[in-house]
Amino acid sequence: MDEELKPGAPAPAADLRAAAATVARRAANAQVDGRMPAIYLGHGAPPLVDDALWVAQLAAWAGALPRPTAILMVSAHWEAAPTTLGATRDGVPLTYDFYGFPERYYRTVYPAPAAPGLAARLGDLLASGEQVAQQPERGLDHGAYVPLLVMYPKADVPVLQISLPSLEPARLLELGARLRPLRDEGVLVVGSGFLTHGLPFLRDFRTDAPPPAWSSEFDQWAAATLAGGDLDALAAFRDAPGGRYAHPTTEHFVPLFVTLGAGGGAAPPVTMIEGYYLGLSKRSVQVA
Repeated sequence: MDEELKPGAPAPAADLRAAAATVARRAANAQVDGRMPAIYLGHGAPPLVDDALWVAQLAAWAGALPRPTAILMVSAHWEAAPTTLGATRDGVPLTYDFYGFPERYYRTVYPAPAAPGLAARLGDLLASGEQVAQQPERGLDHGAYVPLLVMYPKADVPVLQISLPSLEPARLLELGARLRPLRDEGVLVVGSGFLTHGLPFLRDFRTDAPPPAWSSEFDQWAAATLAGGDLDALAAFRDAPGGRYAHPTTEHFVPLFVTLGAGGGAAPPVTMIEGYYLGLSKRSVQVA
Protein backbone atom coordinates (compact mmCIF):
# COMPACT_ATOMS: atom_id res chain seq x y z
CA MET A 1 0.00 0.00 0.00
CA ASP A 2 1.26 3.50 -0.81
CA GLU A 3 2.48 5.42 2.22
CA GLU A 4 0.09 8.11 3.40
CA LEU A 5 1.19 11.49 4.68
CA LYS A 6 -0.39 12.94 7.77
CA PRO A 7 -2.03 16.38 7.74
CA GLY A 8 -0.91 19.00 10.20
CA ALA A 9 2.50 20.60 9.84
CA PRO A 10 3.29 21.71 6.29
CA ALA A 11 4.55 18.77 4.24
CA PRO A 12 7.69 19.12 2.13
CA ALA A 13 6.97 19.89 -1.50
CA ALA A 14 8.49 16.58 -2.56
CA ASP A 15 6.10 14.69 -0.27
CA LEU A 16 3.11 16.58 -1.64
CA ARG A 17 4.20 15.76 -5.18
CA ALA A 18 4.54 12.10 -4.25
CA ALA A 19 1.08 12.04 -2.65
CA ALA A 20 -0.41 13.71 -5.73
CA ALA A 21 1.34 11.25 -8.02
CA THR A 22 -0.09 8.33 -6.06
CA VAL A 23 -3.65 9.62 -6.45
CA ALA A 24 -3.15 10.41 -10.13
CA ARG A 25 -1.82 6.90 -10.78
CA ARG A 26 -4.72 5.28 -8.96
CA ALA A 27 -7.26 7.40 -10.83
CA ALA A 28 -5.71 6.71 -14.22
CA ASN A 29 -5.70 2.96 -13.56
CA ALA A 30 -9.36 2.93 -12.50
CA GLN A 31 -10.94 4.25 -15.68
CA VAL A 32 -12.74 2.84 -18.69
CA ASP A 33 -12.19 4.53 -22.04
CA GLY A 34 -15.16 6.58 -23.17
CA ARG A 35 -16.91 6.59 -19.80
CA MET A 36 -16.67 9.16 -17.04
CA PRO A 37 -16.04 7.60 -13.62
CA ALA A 38 -18.38 8.21 -10.70
CA ILE A 39 -16.76 9.27 -7.43
CA TYR A 40 -17.42 9.59 -3.71
CA LEU A 41 -15.23 12.04 -1.84
CA GLY A 42 -14.76 13.46 1.63
CA HIS A 43 -15.45 17.17 1.39
CA GLY A 44 -14.03 18.28 4.72
CA ALA A 45 -15.12 21.75 5.72
CA PRO A 46 -14.24 25.22 4.41
CA PRO A 47 -10.65 24.93 5.79
CA LEU A 48 -10.10 22.00 3.40
CA VAL A 49 -8.72 24.56 0.94
CA ASP A 50 -5.96 25.36 3.46
CA ASP A 51 -4.78 21.76 3.87
CA ALA A 52 -1.90 21.35 1.44
CA LEU A 53 -2.00 17.56 1.42
CA TRP A 54 -5.69 17.27 0.72
CA VAL A 55 -5.49 20.00 -1.91
CA ALA A 56 -2.65 18.19 -3.65
CA GLN A 57 -4.57 14.92 -3.63
CA LEU A 58 -7.88 16.34 -4.84
CA ALA A 59 -6.25 18.44 -7.55
CA ALA A 60 -4.29 15.46 -8.81
CA TRP A 61 -7.44 13.34 -8.84
CA ALA A 62 -9.32 15.87 -10.95
CA GLY A 63 -6.33 16.25 -13.24
CA ALA A 64 -6.28 12.51 -13.93
CA LEU A 65 -9.98 12.37 -14.84
CA PRO A 66 -11.36 13.05 -18.30
CA ARG A 67 -12.58 16.59 -18.69
CA PRO A 68 -16.27 16.56 -17.60
CA THR A 69 -18.98 18.02 -19.79
CA ALA A 70 -20.77 18.86 -16.53
CA ILE A 71 -20.70 17.93 -12.84
CA LEU A 72 -23.66 16.55 -10.91
CA MET A 73 -23.20 17.00 -7.16
CA VAL A 74 -25.04 15.05 -4.46
CA SER A 75 -24.01 16.43 -1.08
CA ALA A 76 -24.62 15.30 2.49
CA HIS A 77 -25.87 18.80 3.24
CA TRP A 78 -29.02 18.85 1.15
CA GLU A 79 -31.85 16.50 2.03
CA ALA A 80 -35.13 17.16 0.24
CA ALA A 81 -37.85 14.93 -1.12
CA PRO A 82 -38.74 14.53 -3.86
CA THR A 83 -35.44 14.76 -5.69
CA THR A 84 -34.88 18.49 -6.12
CA LEU A 85 -32.74 20.34 -8.64
CA GLY A 86 -30.82 23.40 -7.51
CA ALA A 87 -29.95 26.61 -9.32
CA THR A 88 -29.64 26.43 -13.10
CA ARG A 89 -28.41 29.93 -13.88
CA ASP A 90 -24.87 31.09 -14.65
CA GLY A 91 -22.80 32.11 -11.69
CA VAL A 92 -24.45 29.41 -9.59
CA PRO A 93 -24.93 30.91 -6.09
CA LEU A 94 -23.39 29.45 -2.95
CA THR A 95 -25.03 28.51 0.32
CA TYR A 96 -22.78 29.25 3.32
CA ASP A 97 -24.23 26.50 5.47
CA PHE A 98 -21.69 26.59 8.31
CA TYR A 99 -21.10 28.62 11.43
CA GLY A 100 -18.22 29.97 13.48
CA PHE A 101 -15.56 30.13 10.78
CA PRO A 102 -13.39 33.15 9.91
CA GLU A 103 -15.09 35.77 7.75
CA ARG A 104 -12.99 35.00 4.67
CA TYR A 105 -14.77 31.68 4.21
CA TYR A 106 -18.05 33.53 3.79
CA ARG A 107 -16.61 35.61 0.97
CA THR A 108 -15.77 32.63 -1.21
CA VAL A 109 -17.29 32.62 -4.67
CA TYR A 110 -17.46 29.88 -7.27
CA PRO A 111 -19.11 31.36 -10.39
CA ALA A 112 -19.50 28.12 -12.33
CA PRO A 113 -21.59 27.98 -15.49
CA ALA A 114 -25.11 26.71 -15.02
CA ALA A 115 -26.18 23.34 -16.38
CA PRO A 116 -29.77 23.76 -17.63
CA GLY A 117 -29.17 21.07 -20.26
CA LEU A 118 -28.18 18.62 -17.54
CA ALA A 119 -31.28 19.59 -15.55
CA ALA A 120 -33.46 18.85 -18.56
CA ARG A 121 -31.70 15.55 -19.11
CA LEU A 122 -32.33 14.60 -15.49
CA GLY A 123 -35.99 15.31 -16.02
CA ASP A 124 -35.97 12.71 -18.80
CA LEU A 125 -33.97 10.14 -16.83
CA LEU A 126 -36.10 10.46 -13.71
CA ALA A 127 -39.47 10.86 -15.40
CA SER A 128 -40.45 7.23 -14.97
CA GLY A 129 -41.39 6.65 -11.36
CA GLU A 130 -39.45 9.58 -9.93
CA GLN A 131 -40.99 12.92 -9.04
CA VAL A 132 -38.67 15.89 -9.54
CA ALA A 133 -38.92 19.35 -7.98
CA GLN A 134 -37.14 22.61 -8.76
CA GLN A 135 -35.54 25.03 -6.29
CA PRO A 136 -33.91 27.57 -8.61
CA GLU A 137 -32.57 29.82 -5.85
CA ARG A 138 -30.83 27.03 -3.97
CA GLY A 139 -27.06 27.48 -4.30
CA LEU A 140 -24.23 25.00 -3.96
CA ASP A 141 -23.58 24.10 -0.32
CA HIS A 142 -20.11 23.59 1.10
CA GLY A 143 -20.26 19.86 0.46
CA ALA A 144 -20.47 20.74 -3.23
CA TYR A 145 -18.41 23.85 -3.79
CA VAL A 146 -15.50 23.32 -1.36
CA PRO A 147 -14.08 20.28 -3.20
CA LEU A 148 -14.82 21.95 -6.55
CA LEU A 149 -12.70 24.94 -5.53
CA VAL A 150 -9.77 22.53 -5.46
CA MET A 151 -10.67 20.17 -8.27
CA TYR A 152 -11.82 22.74 -10.86
CA PRO A 153 -10.53 26.07 -9.52
CA LYS A 154 -11.30 27.98 -12.74
CA ALA A 155 -15.03 27.33 -12.16
CA ASP A 156 -15.36 26.63 -15.87
CA VAL A 157 -17.32 23.35 -15.79
CA PRO A 158 -21.14 23.52 -15.59
CA VAL A 159 -22.40 22.35 -12.19
CA LEU A 160 -25.79 21.18 -10.97
CA GLN A 161 -26.61 20.02 -7.44
CA ILE A 162 -29.50 17.71 -6.65
CA SER A 163 -30.85 16.78 -3.25
CA LEU A 164 -30.71 13.53 -1.36
CA PRO A 165 -34.37 12.43 -1.58
CA SER A 166 -33.85 9.78 1.09
CA LEU A 167 -31.22 8.40 3.45
CA GLU A 168 -32.09 4.80 2.62
CA PRO A 169 -29.29 2.97 0.77
CA ALA A 170 -31.63 1.02 -1.52
CA ARG A 171 -33.41 4.19 -2.58
CA LEU A 172 -30.12 5.96 -3.32
CA LEU A 173 -28.71 2.99 -5.22
CA GLU A 174 -31.81 3.17 -7.41
CA LEU A 175 -31.32 6.91 -7.92
CA GLY A 176 -27.70 6.34 -8.86
CA ALA A 177 -28.70 3.65 -11.36
CA ARG A 178 -31.01 6.13 -13.06
CA LEU A 179 -28.08 8.55 -13.34
CA ARG A 180 -25.79 5.95 -14.90
CA PRO A 181 -26.36 7.00 -18.56
CA LEU A 182 -24.93 10.43 -17.72
CA ARG A 183 -21.49 8.88 -17.39
CA ASP A 184 -21.50 8.00 -21.10
CA GLU A 185 -22.32 11.65 -21.79
CA GLY A 186 -19.25 12.96 -19.95
CA VAL A 187 -21.01 13.95 -16.74
CA LEU A 188 -19.05 13.49 -13.51
CA VAL A 189 -21.41 12.16 -10.81
CA VAL A 190 -20.07 13.11 -7.37
CA GLY A 191 -21.31 11.83 -4.02
CA SER A 192 -19.90 14.15 -1.37
CA GLY A 193 -19.80 13.20 2.30
CA PHE A 194 -17.26 11.85 4.78
CA LEU A 195 -16.48 8.19 5.40
CA THR A 196 -16.53 8.69 9.16
CA HIS A 197 -18.28 11.68 10.68
CA GLY A 198 -18.67 11.13 14.41
CA LEU A 199 -18.14 14.77 15.33
CA PRO A 200 -19.93 14.50 18.72
CA PHE A 201 -17.41 11.87 19.81
CA LEU A 202 -14.20 13.70 18.89
CA ARG A 203 -12.04 14.88 21.76
CA ASP A 204 -8.86 15.91 19.91
CA PHE A 205 -9.42 18.60 17.28
CA ARG A 206 -5.93 18.79 15.84
CA THR A 207 -5.93 18.16 12.11
CA ASP A 208 -3.33 15.43 12.61
CA ALA A 209 -5.08 13.83 15.60
CA PRO A 210 -4.88 10.03 15.66
CA PRO A 211 -8.18 8.43 14.71
CA PRO A 212 -10.38 7.18 17.54
CA ALA A 213 -10.82 3.41 17.52
CA TRP A 214 -14.35 3.68 16.13
CA SER A 215 -13.10 5.74 13.18
CA SER A 216 -10.24 3.43 12.25
CA GLU A 217 -12.37 0.31 12.76
CA PHE A 218 -15.12 1.61 10.52
CA ASP A 219 -12.62 2.77 7.92
CA GLN A 220 -10.94 -0.64 7.80
CA TRP A 221 -14.31 -2.36 7.53
CA ALA A 222 -15.39 0.02 4.75
CA ALA A 223 -12.15 -0.46 2.83
CA ALA A 224 -12.53 -4.24 2.85
CA THR A 225 -16.24 -4.16 2.09
CA LEU A 226 -15.86 -1.71 -0.77
CA ALA A 227 -13.04 -3.76 -2.24
CA GLY A 228 -15.26 -6.83 -2.08
CA GLY A 229 -18.15 -5.01 -3.74
CA ASP A 230 -20.59 -6.20 -1.07
CA LEU A 231 -23.51 -3.78 -1.40
CA ASP A 232 -25.68 -5.62 1.11
CA ALA A 233 -23.01 -5.33 3.79
CA LEU A 234 -22.45 -1.67 2.95
CA ALA A 235 -26.18 -1.01 3.25
CA ALA A 236 -26.04 -2.43 6.79
CA PHE A 237 -23.26 0.02 7.74
CA ARG A 238 -24.88 1.01 11.02
CA ASP A 239 -24.05 -2.49 12.30
CA ALA A 240 -20.42 -2.34 11.14
CA PRO A 241 -17.55 -2.04 13.64
CA GLY A 242 -17.71 1.46 15.07
CA GLY A 243 -20.74 2.25 12.91
CA ARG A 244 -22.91 3.91 15.55
CA TYR A 245 -20.09 6.28 16.47
CA ALA A 246 -18.75 6.80 12.95
CA HIS A 247 -22.23 7.86 11.78
CA PRO A 248 -24.55 8.95 14.60
CA THR A 249 -26.46 10.51 11.70
CA THR A 250 -26.07 8.96 8.29
CA GLU A 251 -26.15 11.78 5.74
CA HIS A 252 -22.36 11.84 5.26
CA PHE A 253 -22.11 8.15 4.37
CA VAL A 254 -25.14 7.63 2.17
CA PRO A 255 -24.06 9.76 -0.84
CA LEU A 256 -21.75 6.80 -1.43
CA PHE A 257 -24.77 4.79 -2.56
CA VAL A 258 -25.58 7.26 -5.32
CA THR A 259 -22.02 6.81 -6.57
CA LEU A 260 -22.23 3.02 -6.32
CA GLY A 261 -25.59 2.98 -8.09
CA ALA A 262 -24.17 5.08 -10.89
CA GLY A 263 -21.31 2.61 -11.10
CA GLY A 264 -23.45 -0.38 -11.86
CA GLY A 265 -21.38 -2.91 -9.94
CA ALA A 266 -19.25 -4.08 -12.87
CA ALA A 267 -16.12 -3.60 -10.75
CA PRO A 268 -15.61 -2.66 -7.11
CA PRO A 269 -14.72 0.95 -6.34
CA VAL A 270 -11.05 1.83 -5.98
CA THR A 271 -9.74 3.99 -3.15
CA MET A 272 -8.17 7.21 -4.39
CA ILE A 273 -7.48 8.98 -1.09
CA GLU A 274 -7.09 7.48 2.37
CA GLY A 275 -5.88 8.61 5.75
CA TYR A 276 -7.45 10.82 8.40
CA TYR A 277 -8.27 14.46 9.10
CA LEU A 278 -9.27 15.41 12.65
CA GLY A 279 -9.24 11.66 13.23
CA LEU A 280 -12.01 11.18 10.66
CA SER A 281 -11.50 8.98 7.62
CA LYS A 282 -11.15 10.87 4.37
CA ARG A 283 -11.31 7.69 2.26
CA SER A 284 -12.60 8.60 -1.17
CA VAL A 285 -13.30 6.22 -4.03
CA GLN A 286 -13.76 6.03 -7.78
CA VAL A 287 -16.01 3.70 -9.74
CA ALA A 288 -14.95 2.87 -13.29
